[in-house]
Amino acid sequence: MASDKNIPVITISRQYGAGFDIPWYDKDFVARTAASSGYSEEDIRREGEQLSAGGRFLNSVLNNSAAYASSHDGIFQAQKKVILDLAGSPCIIIGRCANFILREAQIPVFSIFLYADLAFRVRRAEELAEYGSMDVQKFVEKVDAQRDTYCRYYTKHALDDLTLLDVCLNAARLPMEENARVLAEMIRSAAAKT
Repeated sequence: MASDKNIPVITISRQYGAGFDIPWYDKDFVARTAASSGYSEEDIRREGEQLSAGGRFLNSVLNNSAAYASSHDGIFQAQKKVILDLAGSPCIIIGRCANFILREAQIPVFSIFLYADLAFRVRRAEELAEYGSMDVQKFVEKVDAQRDTYCRYYTKHALDDLTLLDVCLNAARLPMEENARVLAEMIRSAAAKT
């Protein structure tokens, strides 16, 4: 078995409701980005991974004005800096286009994409209870669309661009613990080959 030093930076991107309950650099990531950027943690949570089609259009139009500075752009640049700093040693980074940012910087990365059928993700969203008064299925679809728009805007790739992913895993197929075991084995195997 390979030593932990061979395990690369691991990124996990996901459809809403298909992810694991993983604390690694997801919640801490927000605090680190806020500390290094001047944006509040609330701004980063609200805008850090989501961009509506209207927001994307507005950014495109207004970014041509020297007087306009998009908070989305500022947060993305702050997150990018934190991602590159974290990648100085083995770690797991959730979302925020980390797989694209690291590949562009030519930093070895093992990229995972988690997906599941809509019914599974709606059930998971009900457990998370983040949808407020919105219809839960519409909320799931909206978050997915915003994540994909954000990813396309900043990377020119779809969130689920298979050519830039190492593993796509249906999170609904097996229990969460079994999914984690399968992924850990794949990562160990990939690390042993480097």
